Amino acid sequence: MVKSDTVIIIPTYNEKENIEKMIRILLSLEHSFDVLVVDDASPDGTADIVKSLMSEFPQRVFILERSGKLGLGTAYIAGFKWALERHYEYVFEMDADFSHNPDDVPRLYAACAEEGYDLSIGSRYVTGVNVVNWPMGRVLMSYFASKYVRFITRLPVYDTTAGFNCYRRSVLETMNLDDIRFKGYAFQIEMKFTTYMCGFSIKEVPVIFVNRVLGVSKMSGGIFSEALFGVISLKWNSLFKKYPKKK
Repeated sequence: MVKSDTVIIIPTYNEKENIEKMIRILLSLEHSFDVLVVDDASPDGTADIVKSLMSEFPQRVFILERSGKLGLGTAYIAGFKWALERHYEYVFEMDADFSHNPDDVPRLYAACAEEGYDLSIGSRYVTGVNVVNWPMGRVLMSYFASKYVRFITRLPVYDTTAGFNCYRRSVLETMNLDDIRFKGYAFQIEMKFTTYMCGFSIKEVPVIFVNRVLGVSKMSGGIFSEALFGVISLKWNSLFKKYPKKK
């Protein structure tokens, strides 16, 4: 078996309707991608589904089980640390609900592995507004939140809250993951901002974001509040913080 250079981290809570189909599609892609599911004690049996796939696809599907809903950011940090302890050169963040199209994974991978970028972002807004089946209010909130973040932080990224990303290993090794303090979707902003402040290169790859069909969304107004108000302190603190630099 060829060892993959890439792991796709998928945080889950009650994703039994989506997780098996998502994993099977990811494993069927032409490039060999491994999958790590970080499950926060889903009561619907999501973890059991993943474990059955682990038996079918040994050394390609993995799971980290946590004791409860501990936050998106901490799920990814746990996944990043798991990946860094192993041989992976590229580490993805991705949702289980098909809002991120698995067919776009090779494009984000190519931006890092072939074009040499340190972070590639599956961007909803780099070429306009590419969102399907979201209520208009939610689209506007997300779009203008990203504009606001871009204005406050001067981060040269159009989709600052995007959750579909590919990091080169060196990015995660350079930043201090324990310093990342946001736990909700502002975590995505802080990760991108820290990547930028460390001097790494970023590319936004245009994708179409489609609202989930199955399962229940985990989004809330508090998520956007954290993103809106947290970036002020993020920018302020950056004025006094010394970031480790890309080697």
